Amino acid sequence: MIICSVNNVAKMYGGNAIFENISLEIKEKERVGLVGRNGSGKTTLFRLLAGKETPDSGQIHWKKGLKIGYLEQIPVFDHSLKVKEVLKSAFASLVTIEEKMKKMEDGMARDINPDQLQSLINEYGKLQEFFTNAGGYEIEARIDKIIHGLNIQHLVTKEYGALSGGEKTKIGLAMILLEEPDFLLLDEPTNHLDLIAVEWLGKFLQEYDGTVVVVSHDRYFLDEVIQKVVDLEDGEVTTYHTNFTNYTKEKEERLLKEFQAYEEQQKKIKKMREAIKRLREWANRANPPNEGLHKRARNMERAIERMEKLSRPIINRKKMNFDMESSERSGKDVILVRNVSKSFGEQLLFRGVDMQINYKERAAIIGENGTGKSTLIKMILQQLDIENGEIKIGSKVKIGYLSQHVLMEMEGETVIEAFRNEVHVTEGEARHILAQFLFYGYSVFQKVCNLSGGERMRLRLAQLMYQEVNLLILDEPTNHLDIESREVLEEALENFDGTILAVSHDRYFLNKLFQKIYWIESQEIRCYIGNYNYAREKSEEKRLSKRQVIDSGKWKKPIQPIKPKPMRETRFNQAHWEKELEGLEKEITEVEQRIEKEVEWDSLEKLVSEKEELERKWEQLYRRIDDI
Repeated sequence: MIICSVNNVAKMYGGNAIFENISLEIKEKERVGLVGRNGSGKTTLFRLLAGKETPDSGQIHWKKGLKIGYLEQIPVFDHSLKVKEVLKSAFASLVTIEEKMKKMEDGMARDINPDQLQSLINEYGKLQEFFTNAGGYEIEARIDKIIHGLNIQHLVTKEYGALSGGEKTKIGLAMILLEEPDFLLLDEPTNHLDLIAVEWLGKFLQEYDGTVVVVSHDRYFLDEVIQKVVDLEDGEVTTYHTNFTNYTKEKEERLLKEFQAYEEQQKKIKKMREAIKRLREWANRANPPNEGLHKRARNMERAIERMEKLSRPIINRKKMNFDMESSERSGKDVILVRNVSKSFGEQLLFRGVDMQINYKERAAIIGENGTGKSTLIKMILQQLDIENGEIKIGSKVKIGYLSQHVLMEMEGETVIEAFRNEVHVTEGEARHILAQFLFYGYSVFQKVCNLSGGERMRLRLAQLMYQEVNLLILDEPTNHLDIESREVLEEALENFDGTILAVSHDRYFLNKLFQKIYWIESQEIRCYIGNYNYAREKSEEKRLSKRQVIDSGKWKKPIQPIKPKPMRETRFNQAHWEKELEGLEKEITEVEQRIEKEVEWDSLEKLVSEKEELERKWEQLYRRIDDI
């Protein structure tokens, strides 16, 4: 069943057409990805689908009674409300019914006449049935599920007005998911989420009992969630019934076929025009002029006019031209981290961190938000003090740093000023370079404070390209970049003849470029030699192995109490052995506590072996005392 149809819709802003005469259909329970370059009109089309804006021409029809949920980039709620209250407002109608039921309960507890009591009981029964069927008694459980899935437990007690823009977006996403609309529209839902939350959201949307349309530049996420792609390009939409990876192949094949058809048509038109020219020449040479040949020429001209002309498909679009070259090579050891710990007040971020990154390695640091990834990067850059341990940077290492908070110190400067502050070239050379990063004409005179996230990232990449570096440290480099720009960045990094250390939650980016993953979890760091999928698989294996060992109960044997026996040896020996027995019991308890907390499989095996050895000693000593 079609739940939303778009028919010949057009939209303009400031006299510029965003798109014209576009049509598409969205069916019940479909998973749709809306893709296109930055500025192609994806958000505008989203707002039209959500009913937030009206088209300049054409029509949009929705299924009658359709409940629409639209995730805006930064949702608006009362700033004085606690986050938990904001989330609970998703169930406003059920909360109202619950309050009414409580008032009725108070009324039934009072001394009223039987007729009034019976009337209250009947009305209460109807309300309770509706409340139960609508999931009223599961409100708290549903809120907790979303809170833990999106990893926002630390936000629930804060006031909404005190949150950052990214945190507000997370709360908006949680609200939409709790409301469970029939038609769910998500604009960049993975922004500001960590890896674990992104994976949870992907699984949640796969099982979602409604229609989902998503705008995202996260290619891995799109492959997980969608089964249909709507490609918005040059004001036109093209639909592909597949996932994102296959869409890229199908689009390339379609463009090649269209280009071949266009060339064939152009050859045909050229031959017809040559024939028309020859016919006219022959007709004019005749004496008198041959009217029949003139007529044939006119008929061929009309045939060309009536022909449906094919547009020339754009195969090679303008895209960022990014080509990184490293300076002189560094020494073999580029970064060496030994036994480093970091705390902020009472909060321990990580302890005992060891890392070794060698020349030309591609290493990534991953983990949940708040585990200290960016903090560790800043410690390596000597922007934060080291509490204990040591960090060494190798010889001849020249660092280029790309922060996720790009160009904050250059807000008041123009694009060209910010670029020339870092790269010493003439204005003409600067404009030529910036054009390679899609800053054309007067756009080089925009203030940095007015740039979008993607434009800031492109400007910083332009600066990096012309700096002499052999170690790139990148903090969320794909944030705000569209898919095409991400691909250009990946290609440039693949060809970079130096060392790369990155923090990222882009799984596609991690899998494509990195073969060493440092995973911060439970305040410790583990190293996996492989890409993200390999690290995820090994991490899950160890977690499951630990769970199986603990659930089996084999590591935890009950300690039997000492039975009193008549003494056959000296009082001194018995007292000494009993004290030793107590010490072993204490050691066993401590090892058990360590087993409960341990996440590393190799360490877990050692602890279980250690516990078994302690229990063996305990049993030997116990038998010796038992024989007294």
